[in-house]
Amino acid sequence: MAGKILVVEDEKAIADIIIFNLERDGFETLEANDGPTGLEMALQANPDLILLDVMLPGMDGFEVCKRVREQSLVPIIMLTAREEEADKVVGLELGADDYVTKPFSMRELIARIRSNIRRTEMLSAPQAEQKTEAGEPGLRIDRDARAVYKNGVMLDLSVREFDIVAYLAEEPGRIVSREELMKKVWGYDYLGDLRAVDVAIRRLREKIEEVPAEPVYIITKRGLGYYFNKPNET
Repeated sequence: MAGKILVVEDEKAIADIIIFNLERDGFETLEANDGPTGLEMALQANPDLILLDVMLPGMDGFEVCKRVREQSLVPIIMLTAREEEADKVVGLELGADDYVTKPFSMRELIARIRSNIRRTEMLSAPQAEQKTEAGEPGLRIDRDARAVYKNGVMLDLSVREFDIVAYLAEEPGRIVSREELMKKVWGYDYLGDLRAVDVAIRRLREKIEEVPAEPVYIITKRGLGYYFNKPNET
């Protein structure tokens, strides 16, 4: 099987279409039609990815996302009929990895599902339990172990957060546009609402920067994008 997908969607017709296409592509599927059931299945059924509708009976998708993220790093793609940018940002701030606005292309949805699962699998190899190591102060990126150390302490980064900092650090000082980050890190050629990049960068800064509002590692070049800075080279 290509992976186990939990579809949390209260509109049965939409859920049936999604499930039909996922199973045709080799995925195993689980279905929940309300928020509380979706939350329970998310925490107990061990899915590889969750497709989570925003508007759900019993508990909305934002609350489900928040509670799942408190206990699990399973990839979450929000499904929403809303166009408001604020709604999309709320989901990303709560820990969702991506969002798709209805109506959507099944081809694009499945591409995003595969991309998120693939990136999670890259981090699925057992990590060393040792959380510290000797070394110089500052930030160190271990690409082989897919780990980032700050002052010798391994940071708890998500798959996407590691991919962002690793990609930017490949060429320190080179400005990378949000479009390039979306394509290279998110794993598909998607040039829609790029606010997801800004939200991910903000969350990453909260983990790697001493003062997130005054970053020294990931710097914004207004109107152009972001670049990785080596503080000892400035």
